Amino acid sequence: MKLTDALRGEHGVFYAQFAHLQEQAAAPAQVREQVALLAAALQTHARLEEELLFAALEPHLGPMGPLAVMRMEHDEIDTGLAALQQVEEAKAARQQLERLLQLAREHFTKEEHVLFALAEQYLDGKALTRLGEQWAARRGVHLA
Repeated sequence: MKLTDALRGEHGVFYAQFAHLQEQAAAPAQVREQVALLAAALQTHARLEEELLFAALEPHLGPMGPLAVMRMEHDEIDTGLAALQQVEEAKAARQQLERLLQLAREHFTKEEHVLFALAEQYLDGKALTRLGEQWAARRGVHLA
């Protein structure tokens, strides 16, 4: 499996979590609990992207440009997740959650339509498959 396919698959799971969070009218404490779980998953996902995909693309794209934007957005999402953990008022929690989910969706869209296309352009199928195997090993997934 190519790394880009694995990361797209993870995005699909996140989209379902985002929809679930938006559908709930939960108290701030419940939102914080659910966001803590989401944060752990998003941070692991971002770290794998940075260590596997970004590192492989950096010799081709350099550290600035799209990779700098992606890293900055990872930081913004992390900051938003941390800030949401501190919110006590229900309306403010809902508003911050909506902004955070919008940011994450927009970020994923950029990755799916720009970054993954660049990966397909600059990295051959063997390299993407090798990176996919590294992703699977780090995720504890056994590929057939």
